[in-house]
Amino acid sequence: MRLAELSERSGVSVATIKYYLREGLLAPGRQINTTTAEYDEEHLRRLRLVRAMIQVGRLPVATVREVLGHVDDDSLGRTIRLGAALWALPQVPEPDEEDEYVQSAHREVDKLLETLGWSNSQALVTISPSYRSLVVAVAALRRLGYDWPPELVVNYAKLMHQAAVLDLDFVETHPSEAEKVETAVAGAIFVEPVLQALHRLAQEEESARRYGFE
Repeated sequence: MRLAELSERSGVSVATIKYYLREGLLAPGRQINTTTAEYDEEHLRRLRLVRAMIQVGRLPVATVREVLGHVDDDSLGRTIRLGAALWALPQVPEPDEEDEYVQSAHREVDKLLETLGWSNSQALVTISPSYRSLVVAVAALRRLGYDWPPELVVNYAKLMHQAAVLDLDFVETHPSEAEKVETAVAGAIFVEPVLQALHRLAQEEESARRYGFE
């Protein structure tokens, strides 16, 4: 397809597509002559992802470029490739390691991973932004006096593992490695708000079931 058709099918203006091409967010098309290039379905799929990351995910162009660089790095194994792409997304600030609540949260999170048998997660604790995010969240809860029992957190973690299985089962339905990683990245940006909304709706439903509307 030519640039005009790519624009029409994607809903992205020609000027914006040219901008994405200049910024390296979209691979160049196959050159037909000095002024015309041809694009394919892979360009269309990537263009939709880029547009969604910028418009819906509100990610800056530099972050999108970094994420897509990891998505396209076929020198990496799938786990590292996926991890690098996800870790390039915006993360919480680094925790203050001198803070007593942070230190306590580290111990609590480490115990949680040990209880769950998530040995692979424990191997990544020094580099995983998700680990640091969990430490920051647990520290904040404890600082504010919210004492959630460990067994409740374990049950939440088991539910999240079931969600991860569903995530990766869906990722596996896509044919290419790039599409698999793209799908996982899209899920991290777009599906997490869906899960949050479903969680809140489920709370409302369960509250109504237990207590009625009085």
